[in-house]
Amino acid sequence: MNRRALFAQAIRGPILLITIGVLFAIHQAGVINFSRTWPLIIIMIGILKLIERLLMPTSPVRGPLP
Repeated sequence: MNRRALFAQAIRGPILLITIGVLFAIHQAGVINFSRTWPLIIIMIGILKLIERLLMPTSPVRGPLP
C-alpha cells in the first residue's frame, strides 16, 4: 500500500471525531437538532472510504496460471 492510501486510512478516525464534535456543537447552539444531522456521519464515512479506495494502488492483471 502506498503512503497516500495509508494516510487516508489513518485520518479517517480523527475526521469522524471532528465531524461528530461539530455536530454536537451545532446541537448545543440550538441551530439544528442532532437527530437530524446523523446522516452526515454516514456520508462522511462513505466519502472517506471512497477517497481511501481511490488512493489505493491497483494490482496488475495477471494471466492464467500454467
